[in-house]
Amino acid sequence: MIVPDWPAPDNIKAMSTTRQGGFSLPPYDGLNLGDHVGDDINTVKKNRASLAQQANLPESPRWLKQVHGTTVSLAANWQLDDKADAIVSNHANQVCAIMTADCLPILLCNQKGDQVAAIHAGWRGLAAGIIEKTLTQFNCPASDIIAWLGPAIGPTQFEVGPDVFSEFTTQSAHAELAFQQTDSEHYLADIYLLARQRLNDFGVKALYGGDLCTVTDSTRFFSYRRDGITGRMASMIWITPK
Repeated sequence: MIVPDWPAPDNIKAMSTTRQGGFSLPPYDGLNLGDHVGDDINTVKKNRASLAQQANLPESPRWLKQVHGTTVSLAANWQLDDKADAIVSNHANQVCAIMTADCLPILLCNQKGDQVAAIHAGWRGLAAGIIEKTLTQFNCPASDIIAWLGPAIGPTQFEVGPDVFSEFTTQSAHAELAFQQTDSEHYLADIYLLARQRLNDFGVKALYGGDLCTVTDSTRFFSYRRDGITGRMASMIWITPK
């Protein structure tokens, strides 16, 4: 497990899994938590049960059916396979979770320790405003929110075309700082910087993480860009009773 190094309140628990451990066979080896990627479903269930036990989760994670959109699920109203790319909770022992394998996982909490969120931020959702839509669900000033950016495709690996460059730079002039042009048709995009810019623009200044690359670290991380057929990791956050 990767535990965020951030100044979250003591009653906030958060973690991100790696591919290590678990029971899945190649190409999903080992702790694949995705039930939509072609892995044996019974093995995925076994992996999820193992995760719940090893991480001492208060409940099974509230998994989402992620669609690269901007729908935010409220944990209190969550139903299995909710189509959403973020989940927010202000109740104890509700495990907010999202799955990734290159897309950016973002975990949020407030300084009071009574509200949390998990965001799945691929470039489409990021450009469409998934961060901003999630932040509007918080009942505190943006300056009271703390964010942790989990393992994602790094800035030296995320090659994109002019469509992605245009999508971000037409919305924000300083988004250009997150792109390095490599030839007439390609750029290297820094999804971490793009997320930080949007968090900052909304008023969130306490930002942590953002220094792990899923593509280059095949020992610890699944990567769709690297492998194509692969598993999924989970980033989770929840409130414990004070």
